[in-house]
Amino acid sequence: MSEQSTDLRETVRRRYAAAATQVTEGGTACCGPEPVEADENFGSTLYAADERAALPAEAVAASLGCGNPTAVAELREGERVLDLGSGGGIDVLLSARRVGPGGKAYGLDMTDEMLALALANAEQAGAANVEFLKGTIEAIPLPADTIDVVISNCVINLSVDKPAVFAETFRVLRPGGRIGVSDIVADDTLTPEQRAERGDYAGCIAGALSLTEYRTGLAAAGFTDIEITPTHPVADGMHSAIIRATKPTTR
Repeated sequence: MSEQSTDLRETVRRRYAAAATQVTEGGTACCGPEPVEADENFGSTLYAADERAALPAEAVAASLGCGNPTAVAELREGERVLDLGSGGGIDVLLSARRVGPGGKAYGLDMTDEMLALALANAEQAGAANVEFLKGTIEAIPLPADTIDVVISNCVINLSVDKPAVFAETFRVLRPGGRIGVSDIVADDTLTPEQRAERGDYAGCIAGALSLTEYRTGLAAAGFTDIEITPTHPVADGMHSAIIRATKPTTR
């Protein structure tokens, strides 16, 4: 990994560690610098009120995402689901409820402070079918062909090596498995420099792929049935989007 990539990853880690500490101390977390952090495009307001009410307050407060992937992943009883960049655990806990006691929800995060917060939230929620793993989304610490569904909420765009994320996601999914991801995407007309003008890496915007780049990256990893559906704008030419794709049953 280049020195620049290492620095960017450390910037993201410090930002989310600080957010976890803030929530633990009784505050709320935010995703991004002004004006993004204060608006309705990020965080727990993107979840239904009944979903928020059923979870520990700390899990809701630590929500940093740009969507609600559990609402679009069509999780079913008994499935095994993995949340990339699980943060305080809101999507893992919601997934655990959807897959039921016969299923399992994994959360993967690289930040010790977020993992500690997520474990505390899982214990408070009484969720027995969850497991949190420390690691990066570019090197997922799970065996191949073991996960039914991969979800993620405004995290893949933060990665400094998105081809590795797509390849690792494809690897851990079983044949026929699928992704249901919320992420930030850019209009194809925006250059990387223009995206950078709209926000920093830890603010969820500057690292975003364009619509075409996202589709091309997923296809290069082997995914099919790729759907990218913008849902709401988060900056000029930048959108929150729902991304769906499938790992073929045969190659």
